[in-house]
Amino acid sequence: MAPLQSAHREVLGALTMVRVHDGQPFTREDILPIAELVRSIALGVDSARLHRHTQSTAARLQRALLPELPRIGHLELVARYVPSSTTAEVGGDWYDAFTVPSGDTVLVIGDVSGHDLRTAVAMSALRNMLRGLAVDGHEPPGDVLRRLDRANHTLNPHATATCAYGLVKGPAGGPWHLHHSSAGHLPPLLTTEDGDTRYLNTGRGLLIGMEPGLPRTSARDPLPPRSTLLLFTDGLIERRGESLDEGMKRLSRLTATYARDPLDVFCDELIIKLGADTSDDIALLALRPTPRA
Repeated sequence: MAPLQSAHREVLGALTMVRVHDGQPFTREDILPIAELVRSIALGVDSARLHRHTQSTAARLQRALLPELPRIGHLELVARYVPSSTTAEVGGDWYDAFTVPSGDTVLVIGDVSGHDLRTAVAMSALRNMLRGLAVDGHEPPGDVLRRLDRANHTLNPHATATCAYGLVKGPAGGPWHLHHSSAGHLPPLLTTEDGDTRYLNTGRGLLIGMEPGLPRTSARDPLPPRSTLLLFTDGLIERRGESLDEGMKRLSRLTATYARDPLDVFCDELIIKLGADTSDDIALLALRPTPRA
């Protein structure tokens, strides 16, 4: 029996070797190869434990950076974040939702390029800058993203990111509209209660960090009662060896299937059906306007 020890001399387990069927007993010549085997096994076990601990720490850090969703009577909000299963580093995916002084509800989804602590810092800074810009003024979403791009270029010039920014406008009883703009991000997906789906492709522009001086456009789309608006990052649909269009079609088919399910079930089903095949982080934010009784 030989102990399996970590680099810090912590005993991780033991290796027991036996010979059966009247085999020859171990000799001194066997000690060196057994010792090498024990060292190799201990190193592998120790590395696996360290990777799992680092991955768990990164996931906790990422979740700590994500906000608590507001409670709005006529607007259901649900969000999900799933860290990558193949990396032990924190990612740049984020979502946000809050109410501004005008009473409108802000929806944000974004992804900072990279997968390390610097990426997490850039993500947090970008999210906080966007919060300040959204609360401070009443500009259209395209103008807000333009100001965000200029601020990011000044304060963090090497960071690039995608971001979709939307304002949900309308009284408690409806009608509601989404005013939105996108900086290189995947378009929001709107699914009606009857299962009709449509990607909101207008209001698109370049990534944050590319050309901060360019103007950005805004778009306006109606949100039917009990429809589901889904904002998501690319980890939900991208697959190696498959076109992005195929992933988007698969997602729209799934949202149509679960269009009448409770919103938390809707989000969970998307994660279950699509999250197992991805090696990237996933963030999604879903909103469902529901008239008050």
